[in-house]
Amino acid sequence: MIKHIVFWNIVDAYEGQTKEDIMLYIKQELEKLVGSVPGLIKLEVHPNHLQAPAENYDLALYSELESFEALHAYHIHPEHQKMVSYLGKVRTERACVDYEV
Repeated sequence: MIKHIVFWNIVDAYEGQTKEDIMLYIKQELEKLVGSVPGLIKLEVHPNHLQAPAENYDLALYSELESFEALHAYHIHPEHQKMVSYLGKVRTERACVDYEV
């Protein structure tokens, strides 16, 4: 099993959307991929807790995939690529870790 974890910092506003709107859209769109990407077992997206330190990232993605091949299929999936494009416009920072268990 592969665990794919991503953290983002998000802009305060984009095309009339607030940071909260942006994060909700990202969550909804990415979580829809479960069931449509082969080998994607689980995917959750959550905003940082409001009482967490300001230096923490704004948004976290936690996912589980069957294999590195499934991770590759996730990366190139058209719906994921749509979100990659969107995230390129609304994120200021990104960190990622992929590991096998």
